[in-house]
Amino acid sequence: MRTFTHGTAVWDVASPQRPSRVAGLTMAGFRARDLGPLRMIPHPAVTLLLEFGAGSPVVGCAAGQRQRGSLVAGPGLGAGGAVRAWGENVECVQVRLSPVIARAVLGTSPAELDGAVVSLGDLWGREASRIREQLGEVPSWQDRFEMTDALLAHRYEEGPSVDPEVAWAWHRITGSRGLARVDALAAEVGWSRKRLWSRFRSQLGLPPKPAVKLVRFDHAAHRLVAGVSPSRVAADAGYADQSHLHRDVRTFTGVTPATVAGERFLSVDDLAWPGRRPEA
Repeated sequence: MRTFTHGTAVWDVASPQRPSRVAGLTMAGFRARDLGPLRMIPHPAVTLLLEFGAGSPVVGCAAGQRQRGSLVAGPGLGAGGAVRAWGENVECVQVRLSPVIARAVLGTSPAELDGAVVSLGDLWGREASRIREQLGEVPSWQDRFEMTDALLAHRYEEGPSVDPEVAWAWHRITGSRGLARVDALAAEVGWSRKRLWSRFRSQLGLPPKPAVKLVRFDHAAHRLVAGVSPSRVAADAGYADQSHLHRDVRTFTGVTPATVAGERFLSVDDLAWPGRRPEA
């Protein structure tokens, strides 16, 4: 376990020693005595938070809705910069699921989440409580990762898969870092535009064009955190100009590129998920 320090924030961070048996699934462990308020930055993955500590994380938005404890959220959580997380004595395993595998693991399509943060208990019933108890009883982070991976791998094997054409389109989008031509995707898989858009949205939780924008933003945001100038990021990430990047960052986060460069949610990624981004 390593320590992440960012301003006044001090978190213990753990990473699995071995990759998941399921492509597109990555995990990290967090322990924080005082978490938040932490701005949630949109990410192109489904987030599954499994908490087991003495405290409990809380996720809330500007409209006043709050979700406490273990939860699940669809891709793009935090768009607009209105979602915050906080809590005391938080211990949790955070799982990032590629939208391609999320339907099988969750037992429901990310589209059913409708952009909201959902209690895992509402989704999985008593199983959510059992997972919390089991994680609390396991003596080490590596054992927790192994237990979580075995559970999610079993759910994945038993769950429904997405259409190969939809998975291929997602791979094209992530593989290009959001530079794929949306209008060409349908032709490349041999489907009508309407069919691909409908299947993509219903199975992955967002249509192709927003998916492209989200993946491109995610790549740009991490480049900003790495210290690359906004002008260089705009050019490398395929934005028309620096103003285009600024507008996109504002849309996704509610703040400027300079502010995004210092966000804790993004800064911890290299420590928590070194070299393992869920693009399967």
